[in-house]
Amino acid sequence: MIPEFDYLIIGGGMAADAAAKGIRELDSTGTIGIAGDDVDPPYTRPALTKKLWTDPDFMPNDNWLDTAAETDAEVMTETVITSVDPEEHTATMDDGGSIGYGKLLLATGGHPKTLDVPAGPQSIYFRSFADYRTLRGLSGSGRNIAVVGGSYIGTELAAALVQNDTSATLIFPDEVLGGSMFPPDLAAQFEQTYAWHGVELVSGTKVTSGRRTDDGVVLSLDNGTERSFDAMVSGLGIVPCVGVAEKAGLKVDDGIVVDEGLRTSADDVYAAGDVANYPDHILGRRRIEHVDNAKQMGAAAGRIMAGSIEVYNHTPYYYSNVFDISYQAVGTLDPSLETVEDWSEPQRKGVVYYLDGGMTVGVLLWNVPDKLDAAREVLADKRPKDATMLRGSIDM
Repeated sequence: MIPEFDYLIIGGGMAADAAAKGIRELDSTGTIGIAGDDVDPPYTRPALTKKLWTDPDFMPNDNWLDTAAETDAEVMTETVITSVDPEEHTATMDDGGSIGYGKLLLATGGHPKTLDVPAGPQSIYFRSFADYRTLRGLSGSGRNIAVVGGSYIGTELAAALVQNDTSATLIFPDEVLGGSMFPPDLAAQFEQTYAWHGVELVSGTKVTSGRRTDDGVVLSLDNGTERSFDAMVSGLGIVPCVGVAEKAGLKVDDGIVVDEGLRTSADDVYAAGDVANYPDHILGRRRIEHVDNAKQMGAAAGRIMAGSIEVYNHTPYYYSNVFDISYQAVGTLDPSLETVEDWSEPQRKGVVYYLDGGMTVGVLLWNVPDKLDAAREVLADKRPKDATMLRGSIDM
């Protein structure tokens, strides 16, 4: 007989953990199976680039989510699901075995984008707890590590490494670090902060290829030069894992398409987290790759599978903490849009609004805590606005 669960969750990340706990809010006895390809059970992903490097009181053992203990779910690590059959309510593993389910959640997340550099012990495409452990072992003692990518993961990794006795070289395509997200003056200040802390900045540059050596890696850059490093870590974002959904005939469009109840185009199949393309009630249809969405959407999916009639009406935020900077954002950060800046301390504490045709589509809170609901209210107000209307609308 094949194993069978009332609820099967494919994917072993934070959305899966939240979903199992969401199920338990309404169903205390239904059987839950979690099948993930990670070597580890669910853990807190943001700490991999933040607290584990910067908080001496936060240890690796503090990073587990204790999913099995708290939900009585059967957590199956290193389990690769290759296909699902929505008609038969079965999932097939790469060893040919099958798992039956009553309701299925696809929380498959994504795989990191890669370069033309072979992955290996000294070249890491950063995503997992195992990647953190490898990078931690490579860091320190003044070693020189290349960090590729100037967005959230890349900037957090560079900050983490340089604060842990490591020489960090940050290679990124923007002419100014943060230039694809922040207004010019703020991006310049952001970049200067990295320079002050000793990060070597290689701007306007991409890695075209690379090779492993006995003692590190050699990277070829699009400016025609080669650079040698003790190791390389890449943080270029992810590609959503939609292969199983596509094979099952589910609707896919930049992720797995779901309705406001997180249902896919097949009965009894749901999706949540990084992989789900959902209709945000304020910002419109989108796919979000940040922890707030994984936790809130995962929990909602679990409750809905267990019988709740709710809809997912949370508009998630994303955030980063580097050095003495803490920023949060809701919506679209694109400096090519019209921007309105409202600073209580120039480039130190303030709010940036992003407008498209007079409509506010993004809000950046720079060292301004506890104002996410206010940011959402600004975005929910669909009246055209100008600088006079926006400045002062979020109290600092």
